[in-house]
Amino acid sequence: MSSLRATFTLSFAAVAAAVTVLVGFLSYDAAARLVRVDQQTVFAEVVQDLRDQVRERALYPADFAASDSDHDGPLDDIIRPSRTDVQVLGPGGVIVDRGSPPLPVRAADRAVADHGTAGGLDEHKEVDVRGDRYRVATVALGGGRGAVQVAQQFSDTEDLLRELQQRTVLLVAAVVVAAGLFGWWLARRITRRLVRLAGAAEDVARTGRLGIQVPVTGYDEVGRLGRSFDRMLVRLAQSEEDQRRLVQDAGHELRTPLTSLRTNISMLRRIDELPPGVREELVADLALESRELTDLVNELVALAAGRSDTEPVRRLDLAELAEDVAIVARRRSGRDITVTARGDTTVEGRPTALQRAVSNLVENAAKFDRVGAAPIEVVVSGRRPGAEAGVDPSAPGAGHPGPARVEVLDRGPGMADEDLIRVFDRFYRAADARSLPGSGLGLSIVREVATAHGGAAFAFRREGGGTVIGFTVGVQRAGDGGR
Repeated sequence: MSSLRATFTLSFAAVAAAVTVLVGFLSYDAAARLVRVDQQTVFAEVVQDLRDQVRERALYPADFAASDSDHDGPLDDIIRPSRTDVQVLGPGGVIVDRGSPPLPVRAADRAVADHGTAGGLDEHKEVDVRGDRYRVATVALGGGRGAVQVAQQFSDTEDLLRELQQRTVLLVAAVVVAAGLFGWWLARRITRRLVRLAGAAEDVARTGRLGIQVPVTGYDEVGRLGRSFDRMLVRLAQSEEDQRRLVQDAGHELRTPLTSLRTNISMLRRIDELPPGVREELVADLALESRELTDLVNELVALAAGRSDTEPVRRLDLAELAEDVAIVARRRSGRDITVTARGDTTVEGRPTALQRAVSNLVENAAKFDRVGAAPIEVVVSGRRPGAEAGVDPSAPGAGHPGPARVEVLDRGPGMADEDLIRVFDRFYRAADARSLPGSGLGLSIVREVATAHGGAAFAFRREGGGTVIGFTVGVQRAGDGGR
């Protein structure tokens, strides 16, 4: 996470540096261009004004004397607007009034001083005077009377621009440093919750404990990630707890048939000494215990597979599925089993899981209704007109919001209130049922299947005696509710 913070900081600083450098370069270039063009324009205007003056009237070197007390001569007209340096030359290029600083007089300047035409021009773009750079132009007075040299220092302008350049560089550096510091602060603020979340994940990976408190704050993507991670840990902890309970309960339930089998197997060594009736009883008991052990193992495997079932979800008719279950149950038990369908019983679900749930309900009813005077009824109903969402599905005759409902009705001895509450718990067996074969997992599997299909299991006493046990299939796609 520290690398993420460093990456964010460097990226923020790099973007800020690039933007600042670009803006600074463009600003400096525009300012420098503007200043240079402006200075050159002013100098050109001064030179042109001087040429116009000497063309309008005859002027002499003395007219440009620096000793003019009224400051209304042609020299002041040149100096005022541009703060230029002026040096006056007489005939032959002799310096009459030295400039400050003195300007160099070349052969070309002497030739201009002797020029006969007023306004003649010799322009030097750049001249080095005592280490400073000047822009110099020499204008002829005409008639060989001399010339006037006008100079404009632009080294000061370049110094100003260099200072501006240095300040721009310092400003860019300051902005980059400030951007880096701000980026580090912002990255620390943004990644702080991610750091805590990563720490929690590392603690889980290191210790294996799923009950670690996950820091969850905010409603942005990081907050959503924290809440999702917290819910995942809760689900994993619940799954681990369910697995632990299943192993403990299975171990407890497996001890009884295994103990019985060991006892009976030990007696097989003396089978020749046993009377024929005892032998038949021993063999029958072995067969019964082996079947019970097989059923228990099969139901444990089915329950452990539970919601990890990879059977695809498809559309099916729950009434037809119940009729298939009833056909098999009639053949096995010899009981009269009726199937009644009401409304549209088409659902989306896993056929094998739903078939096992219905089969467990029918087998449970056949086991407890030992008299068999009345048929076992299987009622499959779709949404009934006028059914209200939110009505308790366990209420007799209640409408239900889901698209399908399976009820198995028997006329057995019924259940006590405390048994109705716990009948779907794993390995729970009512006091009256402990003498009967079974593992106590059948109805638990029914609840698992119903939950995986977005529904719920229910049980209540039937009017006139007996029990109604069943489950609903919810409106959501099968499997969504249990994942």
